[in-house]
Amino acid sequence: MEKRKYAVGAAEDVRREGKVIVRAKGMEIGLFYVDGAFYAWRNMCPHAGAPVCAGPVGATTLPSDVYEYRLGCEGAILRCPWHGWEFDLRSGEHLTDAGIRLRGFSVAEENGQLFVLL
Repeated sequence: MEKRKYAVGAAEDVRREGKVIVRAKGMEIGLFYVDGAFYAWRNMCPHAGAPVCAGPVGATTLPSDVYEYRLGCEGAILRCPWHGWEFDLRSGEHLTDAGIRLRGFSVAEENGQLFVLL
């Protein structure tokens, strides 16, 4: 089955905001701009169906000594608003179980417009 392009918004809006939640083909999709690239993830946590894309984007805590808190992956970690599961926005993978991941879609930019391929 051939994938179809759905216009989902202006690239500049996503660059400026960092994330935008849109609808395409009857589903909510979170568009993210991380490290100079666009990513699209279905707005549904694989754990309990939460609107994962509504969660905060930030960093994660790296292994460190007691009372030392080192952060990593700043601006690339999406935290589910219901149970705090963390996902890498660049791969969609859960941070502690690579077998769990967000459902992703290809993103294309054409003339300042973003499209997702579904």
